[in-house]
Amino acid sequence: METATLSLTGVDLTTEVVRTARLVLRPFRPDDVPAVHRASQDPETQRWVSAIPVPYTLEDARSFVEGVGTAHRAEGLGLPVVVEADGELVGTAALQLRPGRLGPEIGYTIAPWARGRGYAAEAADGLAGWAFGRGAPRVHLVIDVDNAVSQAVARRAGFTREGVVRGCLARRDGSRADAVLFGRLPGD
Repeated sequence: METATLSLTGVDLTTEVVRTARLVLRPFRPDDVPAVHRASQDPETQRWVSAIPVPYTLEDARSFVEGVGTAHRAEGLGLPVVVEADGELVGTAALQLRPGRLGPEIGYTIAPWARGRGYAAEAADGLAGWAFGRGAPRVHLVIDVDNAVSQAVARRAGFTREGVVRGCLARRDGSRADAVLFGRLPGD
């Protein structure tokens, strides 16, 4: 399969693991459900990730882990990962592999108990490096204009602010929000 020149030839997405200096970015497992549930109770995560149902139930976590967490890999749509540090789930991230001019898209969330340690930037950098190692010409992030913390993470991960995309994010209240587009090229 090819996605905007990103080659997945010889890659088994269902088992693929990305390692960074401190993190293991691995496939979801059924025993991740309680930690995903716990992390998704966080109001800040719920604020910025409108796809997370509120309230977020244990069944929502199970559906995510067993559904999106594994189906996207099996269908070649992306590389959703558990962000693990020292054997503990500290967040989740994903590399969406949909084709397009902007290349693969990275997203991340870090559990409240693990924030402030640089895990989000390290995970984003690791996923970008994985994509570049397979020929991606660029990767990008789309971040709500009001999410200054995530924008700082993007910069620390080597991404460059490229502009504002107006009205492209759906907010939980039904309104639309502007987003900052960050991009990164292999040489950045």
